Amino acid sequence: MHGAEDADKEFVWHPYTQMKDWAGWEGRVIVRGEGFYLVDSKGRRYLDGTASMWCNVWGHGPNEVVEAMRDQLKRLQHSTLFGLASEPSARLAEKLTGMAKGMDKVFYTDNGSSAIESALKMALQYWRNRGKPEKTEFVSLEHGYHGDTAGAMSVGYIEQFFGAYKPLLKKVHRVPSPLLYGSRFGNEKDLVGWCIEKTEKALEKIGGRCAALVMESGAQIAGGVNIYPRGYQQKISQLCKKHGVLLILDEIATGFGRLGNMIEYEAQKSRPDIVCFGKALTAGYFPLAVTMAGDEIFNAFLGQYSQNKQFYHGHTFTGHPVGCAAALANLELYEKHNLMQQINGNAQYLESRLAEFEKISIVADVRHRGLLAGIELARNGKPLMQLKNKERLNYFVMGESLKMGVHLRTLGNVMVVIPPLAIDRDNLAKLMDAHRELAKKAEKL
Repeated sequence: MHGAEDADKEFVWHPYTQMKDWAGWEGRVIVRGEGFYLVDSKGRRYLDGTASMWCNVWGHGPNEVVEAMRDQLKRLQHSTLFGLASEPSARLAEKLTGMAKGMDKVFYTDNGSSAIESALKMALQYWRNRGKPEKTEFVSLEHGYHGDTAGAMSVGYIEQFFGAYKPLLKKVHRVPSPLLYGSRFGNEKDLVGWCIEKTEKALEKIGGRCAALVMESGAQIAGGVNIYPRGYQQKISQLCKKHGVLLILDEIATGFGRLGNMIEYEAQKSRPDIVCFGKALTAGYFPLAVTMAGDEIFNAFLGQYSQNKQFYHGHTFTGHPVGCAAALANLELYEKHNLMQQINGNAQYLESRLAEFEKISIVADVRHRGLLAGIELARNGKPLMQLKNKERLNYFVMGESLKMGVHLRTLGNVMVVIPPLAIDRDNLAKLMDAHRELAKKAEKL
């Protein structure tokens, strides 16, 4: 018999991980959760500083969401949405369409990447059903990330991640992302004006062949924590309407409170044609995502069966009853605990703590909104990817943070603050203390 650590080293292939390096590290296998902490097989506790890949809301352990999942498992474990309906999926769809203004229908998937794939296929078939099959091209933002499936990689292409998969991908037109740091502009107004000008020129060049523009809503996270300047997303929305292009918004990581708003596109005044949600939808307890659209999109798929207008997309676990039950209970808890008020209070505290990083010489830029922040590290004007002792920054941060009892990961040279959404003030303070200590240590190494 193998211990948990030995079994993991021998059999598990970890995502986005160099397994040659993993084999030399001390194995840490998580066996349970307690509040906002993860506990490994040796009893060591780690503050969940990454919100378990940006999705955890309430922490870990028994709560109303878990009870709702158990209750659903007793009544109906799984049934298909292929030609049948289920009570939890119907109730959740009604709840979501009431929350997301302008969205009238919900298409269920299992994860964010699949939600984006659904949106892309939906956009292409919408135009075909409307008699405009020439509209097949997409526009997306530089530094965007939308998932790891083929379509999602195409619109959210990051060379370091996806270079090996280029033969699989569709050509997509890329327009500038409004990141002030490292740009030639001295203020956000001039930067936004330039980005909008470049985007409009791209749309004009593509002309009637453009099906949709795809972008993350409110901020880009995986591409380096790029917070959009106010007004930028609204201007993009206006451009799409002007040029007859669908707007697909990705709120998989930025929706449900991460940036301080329940529905981010409403705060951005940029109503989409199609929008995707995931991650925090089920509090991180079950794989579930949705692609939502308005009636104008949906109605284009109606017709006689012989017309072949129906949407040819679906998954075995589409609209899983347990996931839908979790999402319903989760959204009820948001209201019961007035979570948005707590998030915005913690966002103010986070902003005050981020001021401490201005005194650290390797901190080149700090970007923040809601319960998301990016602390960009640089030395001599160059991204700090490797310390003076040749240790990689991402390995240093992960290894040292675990010694502190906190689990953290970087995005390249950007330290990311992205805690569970319901984190309490004491644990948020501990998280910020760890980030500050790590930045100070890296400054000396």
